[in-house]
Amino acid sequence: MIGDMLAKARKSKDISKTELARVTDINIGHLTHIEKGERNPSHKALKNICKALNIPYQPLMFTYDKELTEEQQSYDAINHISYNKIIAVDKISGFIDCPPSVPSAAIAIKVPDNSMEPTFAKNSYVYVELNTPLSSKDYGLFELNDKVIIRKFFSKKGKITLKADNKDLDEIRVSDTDNLCIIGKIFKIK
Repeated sequence: MIGDMLAKARKSKDISKTELARVTDINIGHLTHIEKGERNPSHKALKNICKALNIPYQPLMFTYDKELTEEQQSYDAINHISYNKIIAVDKISGFIDCPPSVPSAAIAIKVPDNSMEPTFAKNSYVYVELNTPLSSKDYGLFELNDKVIIRKFFSKKGKITLKADNKDLDEIRVSDTDNLCIIGKIFKIK
């Protein structure tokens, strides 16, 4: 998956592999293997590539060693995960213990409303693994048209639907004109 993200970033910057190889001093054949997902870049190579593409390093680190499933490929998950954005935090409450059952969580987010009740109560914390493609029935943290929301994710025939657990709220059918970014996967703590 990291190769797909790097290829997407390189193409969006309109930089050829030849130019990227020259700037990073990484063999073009090795870059090709990385972009095809046949090899993972070393951390040093990834930092050099990100620097050359003028993008942050950390968002891509979260995609390291992840592979897309057939379902995730069907809804084009790569185009719903950001390689050039980082989380903006308005207030830090401090640290919270990370449950041993979710060692890949990177942040804890306080649930702002009752949209996900009864699964996630308002003002409780959810644990998020950043930049993770989702499968149907996964809970996720999303940015949809510049609004951050927590919803249950569904994909069918390449179409995405986001559902609240609160039955009083309508489901959201994501259209091609919507701007959807999957911030990460939320873990349900048992």
